[in-house]
Amino acid sequence: MCKFNKMIKKNCVVAVLLMFSVLLTSCGDGGKYKIEKGKVGHLSTKTKISDLNKIFENDSIVKNLSEGALGDNYFQDDDEYLIFEKGGKHLLTIIPKQQLDSLSTIKSIEVFDARYATETGVNINSTFAEINTNNNINRIESTFSTATLFINDFNITVAIDKEELGLRDFSTQKVSLEQIPDLAKMKSLVVWFN
Repeated sequence: MCKFNKMIKKNCVVAVLLMFSVLLTSCGDGGKYKIEKGKVGHLSTKTKISDLNKIFENDSIVKNLSEGALGDNYFQDDDEYLIFEKGGKHLLTIIPKQQLDSLSTIKSIEVFDARYATETGVNINSTFAEINTNNNINRIESTFSTATLFINDFNITVAIDKEELGLRDFSTQKVSLEQIPDLAKMKSLVVWFN
């Protein structure tokens, strides 16, 4: 009987160690690709532009800087920090709140890599059905070429090209949830840090 109890204890220890290693493996990215309200991976509302080099030290950062308030172009674009993996895959585009200021925090992040996802599974490859089933879409705004869905639970916007909706004319015609086909793909996924 004593040998049998020792064997059971040994098997239990092995089973616990196996479960623990599976848990560690599944959570191994440390939240690197998780999208939450006010957070994308290791970036948060408190992250400064100057922190990007350390956070993405194994990746490449391409900076497209605006002319700022001193430039002649009144229609200047925002600064952009494009994050690429070493293999060249575009991961994120980060826009700071203040232009030409390394101490600025982040205004928004456009996601280009499907590994970045919310706990409900929303990622850049999600269809409208996948988004609508698991999330509360708070409102829809129309532009000439897209319908933008607002999901306040994660402070994200999802743009769907109007061609995916079967609307080819350039109008700001109002779009309802019922008009969007289940298989409509998103054009962009932006996380806002305001």
